[in-house]
Amino acid sequence: MSTTPPPGSRRSSPRRAGPVSRRTGKPLTGRQRGWRRARRTVYSLVALGIIGPIVAFMVAYVAIDVPQPGDLNTNQVATVFYDDGSTALSTIVPPDGNRTNVTIDQIPVQLREAVLAAEDRTFYTNPGFSVAGIARAALNNLSGGDTQGGSTITQQYVKNALTGNDQSLTRKLEELVISSKMSRQTSKDDILTAYLNTIYFGRGAYGVAAASESYFGTSVSDLTVPQAAVLASSIRSPSAYDPESHPEVAQERWGFVLDAMVEQGWITQADRAGLTYPTVRPKAETAAGTTTTGPENLIVNQVTQELAANGVSEQDLNTEGLQITTTINKQNQDAAEGAVAQTLADQPANLAPAVVSVDPRTGGVRAYYGNADGSGFDYASSWGIQPGSSFKVFSLATALKAGVSLTERFDGSSPQTIAGTEVANSDGESCGRCTLPTALKLSLNTVFYQLTDDVGATNVADTAHAAGIPVKVGGGRYAGSDSLADVKTGKTNDGIALGAYEVPVLNMAGAYSTLANNGVQHDPYFVQKVTTADGRVLLDRGSSGATAGTQAIDADVAQNVIAAMEPIAASSRNHGLADGRQSAAKTGTAQLADSGQNANGWMIGCTPSLCTASVVTTSDQTPAQTGTGRLIYGSGLPSDIWKSTMDGALSGTPEETFPDAPRLNGRAGVGGSGGSSGGNGGSSGGNGNGNGNGNGNGNGNGGNGSANQGEPSTQAPATTTEAPVTTTQAPAPSSSEAPTAAPSPTAAPSPTAAPTTTSAPPRKTRTAAPTTPAPTTTAAARTGAPVAPGG
Repeated sequence: MSTTPPPGSRRSSPRRAGPVSRRTGKPLTGRQRGWRRARRTVYSLVALGIIGPIVAFMVAYVAIDVPQPGDLNTNQVATVFYDDGSTALSTIVPPDGNRTNVTIDQIPVQLREAVLAAEDRTFYTNPGFSVAGIARAALNNLSGGDTQGGSTITQQYVKNALTGNDQSLTRKLEELVISSKMSRQTSKDDILTAYLNTIYFGRGAYGVAAASESYFGTSVSDLTVPQAAVLASSIRSPSAYDPESHPEVAQERWGFVLDAMVEQGWITQADRAGLTYPTVRPKAETAAGTTTTGPENLIVNQVTQELAANGVSEQDLNTEGLQITTTINKQNQDAAEGAVAQTLADQPANLAPAVVSVDPRTGGVRAYYGNADGSGFDYASSWGIQPGSSFKVFSLATALKAGVSLTERFDGSSPQTIAGTEVANSDGESCGRCTLPTALKLSLNTVFYQLTDDVGATNVADTAHAAGIPVKVGGGRYAGSDSLADVKTGKTNDGIALGAYEVPVLNMAGAYSTLANNGVQHDPYFVQKVTTADGRVLLDRGSSGATAGTQAIDADVAQNVIAAMEPIAASSRNHGLADGRQSAAKTGTAQLADSGQNANGWMIGCTPSLCTASVVTTSDQTPAQTGTGRLIYGSGLPSDIWKSTMDGALSGTPEETFPDAPRLNGRAGVGGSGGSSGGNGGSSGGNGNGNGNGNGNGNGNGGNGSANQGEPSTQAPATTTEAPVTTTQAPAPSSSEAPTAAPSPTAAPSPTAAPTTTSAPPRKTRTAAPTTPAPTTTAAARTGAPVAPGG
């Protein structure tokens, strides 16, 4: 009997080993089965990638209501806090009151076309959104990149008015839905009108009516084609394309807009060729108002500049209800303002003080005083003020790096001819052969001019740049030139040691902070944290500050410089800090050109946790004199302000000490400092021995100090021993000159520090000074050559 099953039965079909090829009918191999699974997975993902967004869009399209154009977010006040994050320093009120709505008929065709050329050439034909822009944003979001895509005018309006600036994919989808529905439900003319009435043009101007007045002093209906192109070119980035602040890039963008108008056929090439950039009105000093008056307003100016430099736009500032925590400490700020008010209460009205305090460990600005009323010229961040002998510390640091020891002795006689230039100390002050700490305390010009000539003036400039002095002048008469060099030759001369080149107070405080922080440099900054009203964090520097810092100066060099500076505050008319708190400081004085009269006085000094720079100059370029007609030196009113500021700021804080200076260049750095203190002790009962190494250095220098009149204070009440520095540059600018902010990390371009090198700069062979020098001569402005003694 046959066992073969009947045809068609299940048993009649052979068992299949697995999937078979549709083409050959044969079973697939393992490799083929793997490829099939991979393809199906890809197809599924593609389907989900298309269907998912479509479904999400459809759901959102039904759920989201679209307001009519003109339904805007209300501008919100930004609050600026002290460093505690809760005590209000000021508030910034948006300039919303200048908005004036206009109709489409009042907006000239040339302005409409210029805006379309700049921002959205397919506005009247697109569906309200850019497919390419959305796709790019989605792809970047999946890859972790920037979600910002190209936006149409409708999308820009929706973002600014309704959805906000968050760059998440969810927010982008909401923007897409609203833009699409608005484009279907509202006429394009109405959308364009709402956009032009609300978009921010910079300078505090919202809407074309305000912008026309701000930029050109005219009504929007009277705008010419060139003027229209200026306004259109500013929309993308109002700060970056402001024609006053950034004329080159503004004009380049302006040309781009006009070329686009030619491409669209809205103007002819012949018309384009005949157009020139129009005259723009000067920018107002402050775009937004504040609720405070006084020095705090200048802090707000610094804050807004720093926000812009860190990507927080004016639009964010005016619409997001920002909570801005600064680095300013209220106790420190109150101390600075109180010190100025008390010290200058009975002094001439033309005296112009500036005070800046910086935390050396982070670069955070703890107190800032640029003038009394908070408007006009800011003396704390402006260029045009020479630092005088306060710059000698950078010559000292350069010499230590070059192999000089603190205990090495130098010819401090006066006057001397050095490198062909006549140099004299103040008021006949001199020493036969004295150590560098002694010379620094006595502020002997001859020693530091010779020292600078030995190690090289450009090397001194490199040290100062590394410490935080900007490489380029940030404003004023010499904007853009090398900051520590002759404006005509570009060379740095030996007069740098005497403070011949102008430097902002803010940057001097920062540079001294580098020395106090064991050579680690931080750029000064004002903004600690920024959050929006809904809690989004736009900027957060963390507790350690903007950066980890850069080892700009060797630690042992910085510590030895600090050791040499430690006796100075106490010897400078007894300006030692309260309760004997340790400090390291240096005075300085600069002189008006060719006048023999003082232009300003400086006092800069630090503890391990705070560095303060204090300056008193004049607002009218007249000699800096007290109410009794005496010339102002660094050891006078500036030191009074410095001590009062530091005492008030540090009251109630733990006392700190600088680390002991290590042995350097084969000599004990502390012994050198002790020697100079010993000199002071020679006239006051031998206080110097305790500061020496106990190996004879302190006693030896103490004896030398005693022989040199006990190392008197740098300025006695009746007889000055701190002389005005030689001026090598025109006097400081008057108050009519616009203030110029110093560069920042935040604010503003930050200072470019010269790289620290391991090789020491070469030293020249010193020659003996002539016994009969020629009379002092007068040099041209900002040549770096000394004109008169400085201290």
